[in-house]
Amino acid sequence: MKKRYAAQLSAVLLSIALMMGCTDAGTTAHSAANDTTGAADTIAADAASLEIPEQAAFDEEELAADWQAETAATIALDGASAAVEGEGVTAASGTVTITKAGTYVLSGKLDGQVVVDVAKEDKVRLVLNGAEITNASGPAVDVKEADKVIVTLAEGTRNVITDGEAYADTSEDAPNAAFYSKADLAVNGQGTLIVNGNYNDGLASKDDLKIVEGTIEVHAADDGLLGRDLVAVKGGTLTIEAGGDGIKTTNEEEAGKGNVVIAGGSFAIKAGSDGVQSAVSVRIDGGSFDIVSGGGSANGEAHAEQRPMWGMRPGAAPEQAGAAAEAAAAEQGAETTGDTPSRKGLKAAAVLAVYGGTLAIDAADDALHSNGSVLVQAGELKLSSGDDGIHADMSVIVEGGKIDILKSYEGIEGSVVTIADGELNIVADDDGINVAGGNDGSAAQGGPGDRFAASGSYLLAIKGGNMTVNAAGDGLDSNGAIEMSGGHVLVYGPTMNGNGALDYDGTFNITGGFLAAAGSAGMAAAPSDASRQYSLLMTYPEVQAAGTTVVLKDSEGRAVATVTPPKAYQTIVISSPDLKQGAAYTLYTGDTKIVDFEIASAVTWLNESGVTAAGSGGRGMGGGMRPGRGDRPMSGSPQGDGMMPGGAPQSGQ
Repeated sequence: MKKRYAAQLSAVLLSIALMMGCTDAGTTAHSAANDTTGAADTIAADAASLEIPEQAAFDEEELAADWQAETAATIALDGASAAVEGEGVTAASGTVTITKAGTYVLSGKLDGQVVVDVAKEDKVRLVLNGAEITNASGPAVDVKEADKVIVTLAEGTRNVITDGEAYADTSEDAPNAAFYSKADLAVNGQGTLIVNGNYNDGLASKDDLKIVEGTIEVHAADDGLLGRDLVAVKGGTLTIEAGGDGIKTTNEEEAGKGNVVIAGGSFAIKAGSDGVQSAVSVRIDGGSFDIVSGGGSANGEAHAEQRPMWGMRPGAAPEQAGAAAEAAAAEQGAETTGDTPSRKGLKAAAVLAVYGGTLAIDAADDALHSNGSVLVQAGELKLSSGDDGIHADMSVIVEGGKIDILKSYEGIEGSVVTIADGELNIVADDDGINVAGGNDGSAAQGGPGDRFAASGSYLLAIKGGNMTVNAAGDGLDSNGAIEMSGGHVLVYGPTMNGNGALDYDGTFNITGGFLAAAGSAGMAAAPSDASRQYSLLMTYPEVQAAGTTVVLKDSEGRAVATVTPPKAYQTIVISSPDLKQGAAYTLYTGDTKIVDFEIASAVTWLNESGVTAAGSGGRGMGGGMRPGRGDRPMSGSPQGDGMMPGGAPQSGQ
């Protein structure tokens, strides 16, 4: 990450830590709620103030695809030669060289190279009017010097640019793309451009690369589209097959550069590495995306069991714990050493912002990833991941849109996760939402590290929206606090006892919204006693079958909550603004009346006999602790044995 971004992001975390560090365990519900909500507001404001690029501006000359034939030079390509009419261009020995600003119309086939070498303040327009250019020993088009080159694809034409698998010049600064430009490069027009980058990259600019329109098909041994300073797309239909990254920027040194900005267009990207990778930030305002990276989620790395302490005697040395973790990873087939290429869908070093568009991403690693923050304000996202659906080293902020995480190891992961609005459906093999520290140290990398270190700066803030979580591990997991002030949240948590539908290491203050969380009993937890909205946690004597409906009714028979978990469960948490102190309620399972009770405190703990005592520390059975965090294993389930109390096997595993 660039130092300037690292400094900003570190300052954000420090400010949150200072804010939350001022709140001790005895703080009232009102103060705790205000502090954590304030922290969420702070991180949201700071993330939004990071250098998210503006929508890219396109000059009039970049947008204009018309040209005047009477004032243009024409270049008729024919094998290793070319017939030229007009000034500023020469042709010799298979090389066509343009040396003057102007418009040049190319047609026919060339076995050789087109070179643009004009004054650095000059602009050149290349009109591809049915041109096929092939160079077996270097780039087919090489822009050595210019202020800007505009490529216009003549309407209805098919144009092909192809290089060879080996270049004559392989020095460090030599061209390495089929269409290579040291100047700004823009593509417009209603024709078709096919780029075959057999040596390395396909269409590359050492400055800005802008796509206005057209049908563009790129096949590249390494990166498909590359702009050092900027890649901006306004429209068009782009099909990219790349051994490396589909779209990429590389300038991480100069402020305001190194961004990917997409306003529209249709994208079909199949990349061996990242679908889109930015040296700084990615901004998506519209467009349709179908991205497969690293072979897709089915090709994700095996995940080591997150049980670094199991199988070890108490007091084992850290290096022994590391060896145990490595052995566990080996059992799962995961590599613990060596370089693994990045295989993410969309990846940014600072900020990844989605303001619209339709995105279908199938990634071997994270579907959306930022070393800084991820912001989603609108759009439709369907994400499948071999690791995290959405991952940010710092903050994840969802303010709108429809997000379906169809497959993931962990659905959403970040140091601070704020859900303010939108519709989210999350399916996860481990945690649905995981609030934890460290860079992308998700389970594919293994290891206890700071991933399991509780911190006052970690926060899950739910302020609005509609969210459904279906998790085999913890449903909502925060290594710090959880704060819920609005929204509608359904959590279908684990069936094994080593995880819980709710898991937090600080406090869970709920002041608004509707929450229902069903899961196993071994790690069951409820919101904190200091919450200003009332909650209940029901523990059943036996496992309830998947599809068994829970109905909570008030004294007049009106349904306060109706929940039908699609998985087996033994506990359920319900919190609603309709729950009132001193009021009487009845809980039904299916058509069977289970228990009558009254709300007497912030959290009411229930079993089939009625109100019972809370677990120690304001938690349910198991106190929210689990092996692998330095805590003693649960009695009767020392290693997450995959069984619920009563010996019933789990379903849904």
